[in-house]
Amino acid sequence: MTAPFSFTLNTTDGMARRGAFTTPHGTVQTPAFMPVGTQATVKGLKPEAVRAAGAEILLGNTYHLMLRPGAERVAALGGLHTFMNWPHPILTDSGGFQVMSLASLRKLTEQGVTFRSHIDGAHVTLTPERSIEIQLLLGADIVMQFDECLKLPAAREDMERAMQLSLRWGERSLRAFETAPAGHALFGIVQGGDDTGLRAASATALTAMPFHGYAVGGLAVGEPQAVMLRVVEEVTPLLPADKPRYLMGVGKPDDLIEAVARGIDMFDCVMPTRNGRHGMAFTRLGPVNLANARHADDPRPLDPDCPHPAARTYSRAYLHHLVKANELLAGMLLSEINIAYYQTLMAGMREAIAAGRFADFRDAVQSGWARGDLPPVP
Repeated sequence: MTAPFSFTLNTTDGMARRGAFTTPHGTVQTPAFMPVGTQATVKGLKPEAVRAAGAEILLGNTYHLMLRPGAERVAALGGLHTFMNWPHPILTDSGGFQVMSLASLRKLTEQGVTFRSHIDGAHVTLTPERSIEIQLLLGADIVMQFDECLKLPAAREDMERAMQLSLRWGERSLRAFETAPAGHALFGIVQGGDDTGLRAASATALTAMPFHGYAVGGLAVGEPQAVMLRVVEEVTPLLPADKPRYLMGVGKPDDLIEAVARGIDMFDCVMPTRNGRHGMAFTRLGPVNLANARHADDPRPLDPDCPHPAARTYSRAYLHHLVKANELLAGMLLSEINIAYYQTLMAGMREAIAAGRFADFRDAVQSGWARGDLPPVP
């Protein structure tokens, strides 16, 4: 019999939290970063490479997998874990982000959202009930409620309307989840834009519902970092301490460390792989643009002290060449290096919280970024 989803909060250091949650496909240590496998793949990387880089959980996307290859087909082929050869935990986004990102291709009503497929123009409908059904067909360990995400800045009346609609959709998502297999979890999503009162109202209503965890959605969608962090700092104290907290779609390494300092446990973002495909590497000395001509004759590795072998093995000159030649290997190597860096950063935060020295760790990491890249070759 599958054990129920569970979250354990092991220790805190200020607002920063160290814990773990258990799913039918394994345990995830928190704070955790989830690489994004939108279409049942982390772009350019084999699942084995993603796991070797330190990832314990991936994110898949309901909207994209609904369109192709189809949730029913994935279910018939053994579920998403088998389909993509990832025997570890998976969280699926509900499709709510596409309500915003594909605004020109959709019609929104109280019932749900009708999209015109970006693939073939066919009309498809997502409702809270269908979103939950798709996520369960995929076999996601953690399922997200269907919600409406707005781009910021937005008018207060629009933020309130979307927040209230998301609450109603959250209730419907809970009812649809009642038939879920044992062990799986459903997270609610706090909305309300950058308005303090709306966020508080959303958090209060959602925490009265029996979700297994709570996400902060609708951020990193156009607002400055200071606004995002203010909202996070206001919302996390309103969420239950004994359930995981997930900041959706975030972000840059500095976003991660500052959000952990404000009580967040989980993150996802395409940045490690998307930036890697465009020649950008994340390192302990800050981002490095391998397309820059100054790397063309540099025989040194990207970072001789990085725990991931690819960052120590390949010269900057070679990585620069791959980027400039638009070779697929450039994106593959830099994506793997970036995912490994994010996982190393999360592991460092977990260790620092457990030791009661998170503030020192944050200062040391941010000082490393401020120092900048290795000096030029003499």
